[in-house]
Amino acid sequence: MARLLMLSSVILFSAYLTEQVHFLQPEYIKKLNEEISTWEAGENFPPDTSIEYLKGLMGSYGVEAAAEGPFKTHDSNYESFHYIPRNFDARKKWKRCKTIGMIRDQGNCGSCWAFGTTSAFSDRLCIATDGEFNEMLAAEELAFCCHLCGFGCHGGYPIKAWKYFVRHGIVTGGGYDSQQGCQPYRVPPCVHGVPPTEENSCQSARFERNHKCTKECYGDTEIDYKDDHKYTRDAYYLTPGTIQQDVMRYGPVEASFDVYDDFVTYKSGIYEKSENASYLGGHAVKLIGWGVKNGIEYWLMVNSWNKSWGDQGTFKIRRGTNECGIDNSTTGGVIITS
Repeated sequence: MARLLMLSSVILFSAYLTEQVHFLQPEYIKKLNEEISTWEAGENFPPDTSIEYLKGLMGSYGVEAAAEGPFKTHDSNYESFHYIPRNFDARKKWKRCKTIGMIRDQGNCGSCWAFGTTSAFSDRLCIATDGEFNEMLAAEELAFCCHLCGFGCHGGYPIKAWKYFVRHGIVTGGGYDSQQGCQPYRVPPCVHGVPPTEENSCQSARFERNHKCTKECYGDTEIDYKDDHKYTRDAYYLTPGTIQQDVMRYGPVEASFDVYDDFVTYKSGIYEKSENASYLGGHAVKLIGWGVKNGIEYWLMVNSWNKSWGDQGTFKIRRGTNECGIDNSTTGGVIITS
């Protein structure tokens, strides 16, 4: 009887896993491509990737928190823009700012909220200084020192991150093991498609535990921790009607949206949620531009799941229809340069 119960449990558990990762299977992706028309799906994660790993990458509460504001509806600096261009790419507009197109890797940690905000802040600081500042700000410090922002690798609130920049500021910090800036990111990237016995395999990597907040520079130790902090003067949500003006004036913004299981297979085109997709969680990325293709308006986004995902780490998502909540959930702040 005990053996029968154990066998039943194994079968049920196996069925549960199969059901949860069905959207990574080649057959599902093939069928999905037959149903969708504005974008193309493909393999970004191996079919045996666990649902726990994928959900662990989602870490933004930005969509649900957006209703609380504060909202920025006007800025006198917008008045210099007499029209909104049909296509806009911040990488081309501000070519000196190499951070704008940089694809980062959050590792096995739900720190997307820290990446989306620090990446946009880095770009805005570069733009405000005409390229004099041209490096990354520390997702490490934000994720693990701003306890009012959220829960580190377990998610956070982008708007609270911008408020942290006003109140506390943020230091510089490059990618994992880079020694760039004051506090380089300490969560290692994991490698997909290799056996669990291999070093840094995603199949064997555990979900990252939150790090202890460090109040000193451990990357470039010549940098003074206190003096390295950069600040914004404010923190705000943007309305759908002010996103473009704000990006054109100050640079990229953070954008949160609801992620469904079909999104993880995105390869190219303009993403729209497919009819039968299931919700996975909230995610934060960086919005760097927009455009129109085949009559469909889109936002141009930079993700933090490394270059092997999507279109070399970037994606397009439908604009003007509040696809997955994205039009209503963008955040930013104006930089203090002196």
